[in-house]
Amino acid sequence: MNALARPADHAGNPASPADASAASLGGLASLGDPQARERAERRALEAQAEARRAARREAVAAVVLKAMPPVAGFALFLLFWHGVATLIPAIPTPAATWHAAVPLFSDPFYRNGPNDQGIGWNVLASLARVAAGFGLAALIGIPAGFALGRFAFLNAMMAPIISLLRPVSPLAWLPIGLLLFKSANPAAIWAIFICSIWPMVINTAVGVTRVPQDYLNVARVLDLSEWKVFTRVLLPAVLPYMLTGVRLSIGTAWLVIVAAEMLTGGTGIGFWLWDEWNNLKVEHIVIAIFIIGVVGLLLEYALLSLAKRFSYGN
Repeated sequence: MNALARPADHAGNPASPADASAASLGGLASLGDPQARERAERRALEAQAEARRAARREAVAAVVLKAMPPVAGFALFLLFWHGVATLIPAIPTPAATWHAAVPLFSDPFYRNGPNDQGIGWNVLASLARVAAGFGLAALIGIPAGFALGRFAFLNAMMAPIISLLRPVSPLAWLPIGLLLFKSANPAAIWAIFICSIWPMVINTAVGVTRVPQDYLNVARVLDLSEWKVFTRVLLPAVLPYMLTGVRLSIGTAWLVIVAAEMLTGGTGIGFWLWDEWNNLKVEHIVIAIFIIGVVGLLLEYALLSLAKRFSYGN
């Protein structure tokens, strides 16, 4: 009987209440130990630091994987360019173009007269013309697109005229601008205006026609005014289409201004490119091509970001 009454040993039998109480007291003592708490806090901090390092490694790996294809493509482009320049000595190599670009960008805003200005002033002059022509096109084209999409009779009346004028080359309008305004700068703005208005008109009108008829029926039942129909129903639904037209228009306007400035002269990246051709500075021509591409890419990226910001999901 005494053997049965003895506490169980540690070989697998449950401990006695006294042993459990002792263990609990030992655990509480260890929790109250400052050194134990410090070790636990140190381990927690080390785990957090390791998690942050792992997150940083994953972020760097993601950036590297995302950047590798464009970097590889650009490296292949430079290799191809160098090969073509080796076969055709008139074309400058990437290294020669780089050496010509360094002094060019070291002082991009110098002025030595009206026809001798830095590359920065020429780019700004082109952007100012694009902003003026594009702004006028948006001011007229977007409301016209809403009107064409809203009223079927007006759409049917203007569709043949738009179909006739839209395919005309923008440079074909340049002599009309020179005739009307008797000056090169407004003529270039006119060419930008006439070429960039069509994408905004067409895309906005298409967006209006694709607004669900149920929305307009509800607005009619609620007896909303035309202004409230425009601001509360049409504008939120048409905005993605409208921004697509704006993005297409700005790209077209930037393409047109270069060609228009080649013909009209004065200041601007197109004039500067043509002037460098007259001076037989082929390296500067290549630099101008890259500048035109970079500015166009930045304009495209800015409008794409704007379009994503005003998408249906947002």
